[in-house]
Amino acid sequence: MRHSLLFGGCRYFNGSTNCMSINIEKSRKLALVVDMYGCPNRCRHCWLGRLPNIPPENGADEMLVNSFRPYFEQIEYYSWLREPDFCGEYRARWERDKALSVNCEPQRFELASFWRLVRDGEYAKFLREVGVKIVQLTFFGGEETTDRYIGRKGAYSELLKATEILLQNGIAPRWQAFINAENKLEVAELPRLAEKLKLAERCRQIGQSFKFFVHAGSCDGENRKLYPIRIIKSDIPQCLVPYYWQYEELRTEAECVESLLKCSKNPDYSNGDFIVLNITNNFDIWYNYTHMSPEWRIGNLKIDGIEEIMRRINEEDTFAQREARKITFAELAERYGDAASERAFSVGDYESYLFNKHLEQKYSD
Repeated sequence: MRHSLLFGGCRYFNGSTNCMSINIEKSRKLALVVDMYGCPNRCRHCWLGRLPNIPPENGADEMLVNSFRPYFEQIEYYSWLREPDFCGEYRARWERDKALSVNCEPQRFELASFWRLVRDGEYAKFLREVGVKIVQLTFFGGEETTDRYIGRKGAYSELLKATEILLQNGIAPRWQAFINAENKLEVAELPRLAEKLKLAERCRQIGQSFKFFVHAGSCDGENRKLYPIRIIKSDIPQCLVPYYWQYEELRTEAECVESLLKCSKNPDYSNGDFIVLNITNNFDIWYNYTHMSPEWRIGNLKIDGIEEIMRRINEEDTFAQREARKITFAELAERYGDAASERAFSVGDYESYLFNKHLEQKYSD
């Protein structure tokens, strides 16, 4: 059985490179992002928070890297798919991620666990030691609304405490806010709160700048459920326009539909030279293009085996990629677009929204 080779210690645990004749260039780079520890939050916009907090079996780290190693020249390994450092062993885990990465080092992104920041006095020091200069914190408005959208009481208070802890440790907080028709007025108060807390001045004192930005988020996964309350472009408070991420590229849904009806191109989800794979605690493997729906699933490493997984990657053989080659943006806009809607989208987010609507319908047929 193929999965016995992967998990029984035969092919990759013993260092064998008998990886069959798949025509894939080893010069490609790979990032493996693995759900080792889960997340304390259940944010309404985030499809990752719905996964169970169950760690994979022992030896999963080595098995994953050894499985993909024969096919890639560089592998960045990350043991967190959701909340970074949501474990008590974050120092050892960071060293392990570095040790498991192949011909490169994993990066420290501007993401950290605000849950841990307010519970562990050593955590901010660790972030500083590994070179973190900025940490992003996410708001959804005021206290009640932010708590409700994050999915647990006290989250808003923790975000403010985390802001203070970061500054005390020489790390700049960066605030982002998700906006919709329900919370737009509360989000409009956040710049004033930042001013009250003198965040710009305090960040300058540590040699950084304070950044605050607003956006509606992509409209896939859990966030697609918020489509009915997606912000209308003309309803974005004027005081937020300077902070709206890529506001100059923002369109109404009607404008997106009009533009895409003239587009004969197919959605492009072809693999480039750098492939990012998300891996859940049960070894399901997904591309990092969008949310984890069945249409985007590559397969299960334990059941399908590395040879079949690599064949599907090499041949771009997932349900979603096959469907992308069959339909144009003009067809998507005609079938699923709302030419009367004033909801705000970037063109890229709207293209993804339409294609995922199509995939859901086709997959259920």
